[in-house]
Amino acid sequence: MSEIREITGGLDGAGKRFGIVASRFNVRWVDGLIEGALECLLGQGVAREDIVIARVPGAWEIPLALQAMATSGQVDALVALGVVIRGETAHFDYICAECSRGISRVTESTGLPVGFGVLTCETEEQAAARSGGRGQNKGREAALAALEMANLLSRLRGSAAAAPPVRARGRR
Repeated sequence: MSEIREITGGLDGAGKRFGIVASRFNVRWVDGLIEGALECLLGQGVAREDIVIARVPGAWEIPLALQAMATSGQVDALVALGVVIRGETAHFDYICAECSRGISRVTESTGLPVGFGVLTCETEEQAAARSGGRGQNKGREAALAALEMANLLSRLRGSAAAAPPVRARGRR
């Protein structure tokens, strides 16, 4: 029987360029997400000069800045970082839904991976826990996902610079 090949992304960041779009709203938690994302990317071999951070007013503006970065041709992947905390009105629901939808549209329209690190929290305590408290950092996780997807897409698209780690999968 024929072998089935499995192609994986890998986590080598050497030579990859990243754009991070981060909200200024709820900055005390967003800064923790940025720290986590930078720690991840730099730790995986991405050069400092290959990372650009764009700050936007809030979560609503994240998709537009992602779209601009994606179409610039200067990045291999993006990371979206923000924190939205539920208040007393429906504003939370609209912002979260449209931010998520906008980020998805950027990925679909450009073919670039976007690591999703926009927290949608019920409380400030949840935001603190997910932005670096208790050892959890969703910024780091979003950057890791973007890096893995950038490598996977490079391999799937047949980039000469990225020989795919392929594992044969046979029948048992």
